Amino acid sequence: MLQSCRLGDFRLHWLEGGFFELDGGSLFGVVPRVLWQKKCAATPDNYVQVVGAPILVRTPAGNVLIETGLGNKLTAKQKQNFRLRCAWNLPADLEAVGVSRYEIEHVVLTHGDFDHAGGITMYDLRGELALTFPNATHYIQRWEWEDVQTPNRRAASSYWAMNFAGLAEGRNLFLVDREHELMPGVGLFRTGGHTRGHQAVRLASGSERALHLGDLLPIPAFANPLWITPYDNFPLDSIAVKEKIMAQGIEEGIWFTFYHDQQVLACKFNKEGNVETAITSGRKPVCQW
Repeated sequence: MLQSCRLGDFRLHWLEGGFFELDGGSLFGVVPRVLWQKKCAATPDNYVQVVGAPILVRTPAGNVLIETGLGNKLTAKQKQNFRLRCAWNLPADLEAVGVSRYEIEHVVLTHGDFDHAGGITMYDLRGELALTFPNATHYIQRWEWEDVQTPNRRAASSYWAMNFAGLAEGRNLFLVDREHELMPGVGLFRTGGHTRGHQAVRLASGSERALHLGDLLPIPAFANPLWITPYDNFPLDSIAVKEKIMAQGIEEGIWFTFYHDQQVLACKFNKEGNVETAITSGRKPVCQW
């Protein structure tokens, strides 16, 4: 992906964390295809192409990585099931922008699902499991970590223990209790909704502001607060927090950043919830507005 933009004194880089496909029905749920297809096209067999695009935020105070992609641990069957189209390439992408994986100081996970947390660990050149960012502190909400450690039956298929191997509170894991100011201009806050401990990221530098809402706003089509994915474990919470955040963000003209959209990396919405200004990846567009 390797696209970037400035946000005040920050520079944001979108990296390659995997390119895969999801069934349109599993992504949009009760929203009829006749409606969502106006905002997001599908393949002939009704799949939507999505990415996992970790965001490197380079700030005067240090390097922050938001999300980690799918990782390199997927089996052949998993690659087939998820219709993987482009593999995880995070360490190489970091090197391409002049940052070693050993220079990442902070890793933020909005939640523990495998497509966001898969890159916490990796198979190294010896084929052994290792932390991808061994010198980083990893930030996750305390409630999310509790659920990662003892997932319920629904979450167990998405919270994979091997993705969190080697993390320990007080050493390389910081558990956030609702809100935390990671560094000047980078703040975390719990949203809930998608998962019990799902969190979002606030970015602020100079006069510029951005919000990363993780899977509450995976692609621009979900700007409508009533459009939520069937993967949301607490749907009414998702709707309530999105109504508040989206209204405030649109009113203030902030940027919203995306992890799963294969074309739009960040955008500002107008009052109707449509994309007004966008930063794009240069990929062949799938979504239309």
